[in-house]
Amino acid sequence: MINLKPIVFILGLTLSKLALFMWLPTLLAFFTGTSGLAEFLAAVILTHLASFACLHLGHKSQLRLGVRDMFLLTSSVWVVVCVFGALPFVFINQISFTDAYFETMSGVTTTGSTVLSGLDNMAPSILLWRSLLQWLGGVGFIVLAVAVLPYLNVGGMKLFQTESSDKSDKDSPRAANVAKNIVVVYVTLSMLCIAAYWLCGMTIFEAINHGMTTLSTGGFSTSDASMAHFSNSAHWVATLFMFMGGLPFLLYVQSLRRRELILFRDAQVRGFFYLVLCTGTMMSLWLWHQGVFTLPDAIRISLFNIVSVLTTTGYGLTDFGVWSHFTTILFIFLMLFGACSGSTSGGIKLFRIQVATALFRKQGRQLMHPAGVFPQKYNGRPVSDHIVRSIVAFVLSYVAVIVISSALLGLLGLTPLEAISGSITAISNVGPALGPVIGPLGNFSSLPDLAKWILAFDMMLGRLEILTVAVLFFPSFWRN
Repeated sequence: MINLKPIVFILGLTLSKLALFMWLPTLLAFFTGTSGLAEFLAAVILTHLASFACLHLGHKSQLRLGVRDMFLLTSSVWVVVCVFGALPFVFINQISFTDAYFETMSGVTTTGSTVLSGLDNMAPSILLWRSLLQWLGGVGFIVLAVAVLPYLNVGGMKLFQTESSDKSDKDSPRAANVAKNIVVVYVTLSMLCIAAYWLCGMTIFEAINHGMTTLSTGGFSTSDASMAHFSNSAHWVATLFMFMGGLPFLLYVQSLRRRELILFRDAQVRGFFYLVLCTGTMMSLWLWHQGVFTLPDAIRISLFNIVSVLTTTGYGLTDFGVWSHFTTILFIFLMLFGACSGSTSGGIKLFRIQVATALFRKQGRQLMHPAGVFPQKYNGRPVSDHIVRSIVAFVLSYVAVIVISSALLGLLGLTPLEAISGSITAISNVGPALGPVIGPLGNFSSLPDLAKWILAFDMMLGRLEILTVAVLFFPSFWRN
């Protein structure tokens, strides 16, 4: 039986924290004398009232959550946060609730797709709110991926369970301790990113916003031109911190506690580094050879866009969809990959691709030596059959969502390129798609409302590893 009271109570706690962060853009509007003060005050009051109601209705002496409760709670938190997080967009930007919900879901899931334009002249309070949504969504997902998804065995994440919950692990014996350490690292890296942007010529307001949306691999900007509005040195800073946001944050914690750099001992990190290096080198030489850019610009722009897409940040710099057919096809595949598990990025994640590759090699050896015994390991840990089944189920569901969403978007009038790339960018939480309308230099405002709801649902599916949400649609989930 589902325990609704503790779920409602935790939703109340979540809304109370959301309301507290709403005070930051409210105070910004007050002290700068810019627009948004009354609208944010209204949103703050409504969110606080909803929080108090949930805390009152869900009050219970002990909070005991089972596996089914955790599945329902995880999806409910994202939906409820987006409903109330959308209020400032409705009040200030005077847009429909559909557009506001799409923008908020894009922010909280660190996707970066947007329906807003005129960002250069928009109220500072709403720009800060967009950045805060991505920053909170980034750290929230890291904690979810480290402490919750392994427990629920979603998409093979049980492979990382000992990193967050093994009592014998001297680095972080408790999940709460892990979460606290990750937040400290996340805040520290955010501050470093902000400082680096400021030194590259951004104003302090621009640096704060982009610092939050870079490390969270979110991609929201304060300018319609995105990162093309800023200096070349800012592009290199963005590339560095997007790359860092795509690494497992638990390894940062362990490196600090052991006082030694252990990042490159991890198979995911090595794979991510070599993937960026190889694709960056190949694309840079191709663009230089084709005369699209000079060699220095080809290196800078290639690495920026590759890291932006791989880490599912989605910052815009140039429209990579018009470079050549070769680069367009390459970017479509990079949209699917994602970076490392335990990072702020979306996508399939490299560990699943690496496990699948290892299984392929094992199967080949098994065919050549039928009597042989070939144990399957990843990062020195055994990969059990139920982890393999979980990864297979995740990848199949990932492909199924793309196929179904593309078909639905096609029925709504989107071109094949927009429908397929839009589905991929939403489920992978990348941000920009391909094509003149929703490409890196466009936005999603002109899409039909139903298309926006489909894409918003895809964003949540991708952020919560699909199966966390899909299990709610099984009739057996609701049976006692």
